[in-house]
Amino acid sequence: MKYKLTNNKIKYFEKTLFQIKAEKSFGLIIKGSLGGYIEKEENLSQKNNSWVYGNAQVYGNARVYGNAQIFDDAWIYDDAQVYDDARVYGNTQVYGNAWIYDDAQVYGNAWIYGNARVYYDVRIYGNAQVYDDARVYDDARVYGNAWIYDDARVFGNAWISGDARVSGNAWISFKAYFTKGWFVGGDDTGKITDITDKTGTNYWKNQYVLGNYEITPENKQKEDKQKEDKVKINCEGKEVEISREIAKALNLIN
Repeated sequence: MKYKLTNNKIKYFEKTLFQIKAEKSFGLIIKGSLGGYIEKEENLSQKNNSWVYGNAQVYGNARVYGNAQIFDDAWIYDDAQVYDDARVYGNTQVYGNAWIYDDAQVYGNAWIYGNARVYYDVRIYGNAQVYDDARVYDDARVYGNAWIYDDARVFGNAWISGDARVSGNAWISFKAYFTKGWFVGGDDTGKITDITDKTGTNYWKNQYVLGNYEITPENKQKEDKQKEDKVKINCEGKEVEISREIAKALNLIN
């Protein structure tokens, strides 16, 4: 066993969550380290390097496994899954049957729920929401107050931000940055004339836009972009590079 449930517990409505304690050293975790809170062992795998830090909570039928890391005040619950090398932190909530995996990172006040899937190298942050059967993947970024829902797909190098809404069967995949407007999937009803010339993609042939929209050229400075802030530490004689957030959670840096 890599961890055990301690007697330190918190109540959340009818749920009782127990703080975890490392029973051995693994990954960046040192034996004896206290972690976050889970309801039962099924919530956090005893294998690999997955971990729950700080005040983070995992409960219900939610599962965290592989090398996934949950920290800060994030909540993972219902039937949600976070796995592979995914990171969830800040005040994020992941619930319903949502899955976050591969190298995806979700943070800030973002919510991922319903049957949403977030994967590959995606970053979702700010007050963004992804829900229903939406998919966000590849190197896409969703942030600000943006919402992705219904059966929408956001992928490739797309950046969705501001108050943008992407829904219906809409697909966005090209290198442009949306800051506002409603992008709704539908049939060729003539609700808007050919937007393909503006976007440079055939994905928009059967889509339409409600309200105002903005498309910012790729060469414009990316608003609200967050750098990958990493630090190097010595782990068992080897120099490894980890994110500053994890290093802080482990008290390795101030």
